[in-house]
Amino acid sequence: MISIIIPVLNEAGSIGKLLDHLCENASKGHILEILIVDGNSDDGTVQEVSDHAESSTFKISVILSERGRANQMNAGAKAATGSILYFLHADSFPPKNFDTYIISEINQGSTAGCFRMKFDSMHPVLKVSEWFTRLNYKFCRGGDQSLFIKKEAFETLGGFDEAYIIYEDCEFINRIYDRFKFSIIPKYIITSSRKYHQIGTWKLQYHFAVIHIKKRRGAGPRELYAYYKKYIQQALKADSVLDPTSKMVTEK
Repeated sequence: MISIIIPVLNEAGSIGKLLDHLCENASKGHILEILIVDGNSDDGTVQEVSDHAESSTFKISVILSERGRANQMNAGAKAATGSILYFLHADSFPPKNFDTYIISEINQGSTAGCFRMKFDSMHPVLKVSEWFTRLNYKFCRGGDQSLFIKKEAFETLGGFDEAYIIYEDCEFINRIYDRFKFSIIPKYIITSSRKYHQIGTWKLQYHFAVIHIKKRRGAGPRELYAYYKKYIQQALKADSVLDPTSKMVTEK
């Protein structure tokens, strides 16, 4: 049985769409629960989740957590009762029957894995980036592709490193590759390109590349976050001031 864990921060107006999508595209019998882990949203996110929980055929629960995606995902994993954990970003939409594909991979001997990924954009830079998600190498992984893992393996690895405010997905997946079999399901999860629109596709892709290079050269979580805060987070804040309707996301 699968526990879906979704960390959120100020996702009112969009989290309901994801919950509807999950309910409409999951097979019956595999999803034990959907855990929404809120990092102190102040925009009505929790209420929106609660409204959906009342009418959903799935068990949907809200967990309150210290802000920070690693903190939130660890909190969700601790509360989860399923034997398989499925970590999903609030703006990523898995394919139809995603749960069946996950169960199949586990039954074939995989301990963890993800889907290939597509952006909701036709920008050529993003098309190139998404092509690499079909390759089964560490450097091709990222949180937007989602992540499933046996709970016992998650606990063996000690979960996400909460020292990482950013890059927590990649850091954890690197450790999975070192210890367990990781598989790429040849179906596509669709993720939002909203941050690329806010900052600029070429510019944001460049900054993400620098962060990856810094990590490979030994940069720690503080140095990575300092770079992210200076070149990405500040740009997002500036965009939200210029366009109050834009979606502010503090971590990705």
